[in-house]
Amino acid sequence: MKQKDIGTGILVVMLWGLNFIAIKLGVGHVPPLMLVSLRFLLVSIPAVFFLPRPPVPWAGLIALSMTLYVGQFAFLFMGIHLGMPAGLASLVQQSQAFFTLLVAVVFIKERLQWNHLAGLFIAVAGMVIIGYQQNTAMTAIGFWLILMAGASWGVGNVIMRKVTRGVPPFSMVSLVVWAGLVSFFPMALLSFIFEGVSSWQEAIRGANPVSAASVLYLAYFSSLVGYGLWGKLLARYPSTIVAPFALLVPVIGMSTATLYFREGFTFWQGVGFLLVMAGLVVNVFGERILKAKNLRSQAVAP
Repeated sequence: MKQKDIGTGILVVMLWGLNFIAIKLGVGHVPPLMLVSLRFLLVSIPAVFFLPRPPVPWAGLIALSMTLYVGQFAFLFMGIHLGMPAGLASLVQQSQAFFTLLVAVVFIKERLQWNHLAGLFIAVAGMVIIGYQQNTAMTAIGFWLILMAGASWGVGNVIMRKVTRGVPPFSMVSLVVWAGLVSFFPMALLSFIFEGVSSWQEAIRGANPVSAASVLYLAYFSSLVGYGLWGKLLARYPSTIVAPFALLVPVIGMSTATLYFREGFTFWQGVGFLLVMAGLVVNVFGERILKAKNLRSQAVAP
């Protein structure tokens, strides 16, 4: 990978890692479901008038939007709003890698390899440790909502694989924009039902630079810029080279949240963090590490 593209990958994970600070700041001023709705609205308007709809069936686009967008972000924003620290949220959300694996094995019959099982076991152990460490800095409801966000993301990943198979190449930005448009309507409806129309009126009247900056960052930097650059990397390199960059997201998320919000975590939460990261590394790199070790063994054999 060229140095310029390595820099692009690092920029993307920085944008996504800082995303959790923007969410926490945003939900402090705007109801969480409303914040998600505004994110989708700004992502899609006016870009939807200039980008063609991605070549996937409407049913697939709707299913993708309801899981990868509505489900994931509704649970994520509500989880942070209800007491999940931003840094830990960035880590627990990475459970999506294992939900993706499990759903893919069950529904599209993907093959399970030893590194997948080992990584899953290690990461689940870390999640269990984190889950048992509820304290004043983390609520049980917040933790479970972030896990549900990871599950929604995982289901959405499998739906994306399913609906994009055999279609002509398309821009990732166009998918983000059109899925944002489809997602806005059910998300706004949920906000009206659970948060009330009055919450929109109060949030608009009480708009301030922090809430505005949060919405703009989530819509443009995290979504359009982040996914646009990510799509370009995936177009140039195999996913096996690009995907490992995502392992840096929780590292950046936790470190920046610790610096900005002074979020602390217990010793055992730290142990859980290390186990989850180790599980992700084994899941992504385990097979390649074993193959490289076998090749070295063969090379030195008499």
